[in-house]
Amino acid sequence: MDKARQKMQETHQDRETRSAGSFPSFESQLPTLVSRLNFPVVDAVTSYLGLHNPFSHTVEPETEAVWLLDNTAYRPVHVYPHKPQPWQAEFVVAYFLRNSGRDISKVVADIADKIGLDQEGDAKVKEDGESRIRERIQPFLDSIRPARMVDVKFLSGDVTRLGPGGRNGISSQLVTVKGEHKDGVKAEVTAIPEEVSTHGSMIVDFAEPEGWAVISDIDDSIKVTMTPSPIGILRTTFVDTPKPITGMPDLYQHIHSTIRPTWFYLSASPYNLYPFLRTFLREFYPQGTTILRDASWMDLAGFLASLTQGTQAYKVDRMDKVHSWLPKRKFLCVGDSTQTDPEAYGEIYRKYPHWIHAIFIRKVTDVAELNETDKNDDSRFEKAFKDVPRNIWRTFTDPRELYEAVDALVKE
Repeated sequence: MDKARQKMQETHQDRETRSAGSFPSFESQLPTLVSRLNFPVVDAVTSYLGLHNPFSHTVEPETEAVWLLDNTAYRPVHVYPHKPQPWQAEFVVAYFLRNSGRDISKVVADIADKIGLDQEGDAKVKEDGESRIRERIQPFLDSIRPARMVDVKFLSGDVTRLGPGGRNGISSQLVTVKGEHKDGVKAEVTAIPEEVSTHGSMIVDFAEPEGWAVISDIDDSIKVTMTPSPIGILRTTFVDTPKPITGMPDLYQHIHSTIRPTWFYLSASPYNLYPFLRTFLREFYPQGTTILRDASWMDLAGFLASLTQGTQAYKVDRMDKVHSWLPKRKFLCVGDSTQTDPEAYGEIYRKYPHWIHAIFIRKVTDVAELNETDKNDDSRFEKAFKDVPRNIWRTFTDPRELYEAVDALVKE
């Protein structure tokens, strides 16, 4: 279903990227991963009931694990003024069977071969590379667990039950967060028992209805991913130590200190990469909510397609949701020219012209496959930002070009 939807949502920019990078040919050579839908029949049947599943049960700490995804709490905005509404947030949890991935050695060897790791002269470099592949590919191989729930505890001591998860092993639900919280405050929410959450607690970021917010792409906007190249994606995702785009951490710290925004990191990557991306973002960028695709791929071709097919429709859909949370906030959008960020941001501006106050697009010039496309042509940007005022959007190659524009946002 996810593959069919992405194919239907493929745009000219997607097709150009995939053609220039020979994605279809490369994807046909990648291995199919072992099915992650390895769970009891009763779970398989009742998983279609989602949150209303009466046969669900809490996770078993000895054999199962959860990921608690960071989120943003907001106050619903109503047409007529009255006292502030209670805080609420979308709580997302992913459920897995611990260390259940099979044939991992075969997958590691195949990825190592595709990216040329076997050609590395230094045996230690090859060994370290394979170790990183093994660690990062594990979330793509572990069996998901639908029909599971988990109890979580807030700092106030309140306990809430999240789930159960649906057929994709993910639960998503709106929860009212009790208590008084100030804008910008971050609160920790822990699983019960804590050890069931293999990547620690989740962070809830509280955002009042008004103020600034940033929606930022990740791949090739703030992190080196080489999205136009299938080999580049595999290498930067599974082998290399993740690297920030030069100058972007400093720019984001300047943005944070200047307009004090709430942060959203919006990526077309699948949720399997959440721990990897969360660690990277926490090291280099301001704390925020990371929004990823909720697809659970059973092959690496699907992973590559998630980054290169239907990205505009996916991102517009997620930004629609963010708008429903914070319609009165002023938003700055940051992206790059490798995917469809210009088209997505242009579309969302035309839909909510008073919501988007600035758009910054990084022109990526250091990936060979991009040279065979019109991704950086002025005509592409003019078309993407049709009916968007010229003072709203700008392109850049060096983040230092944007400091003056960021400082000007304070006057709005």
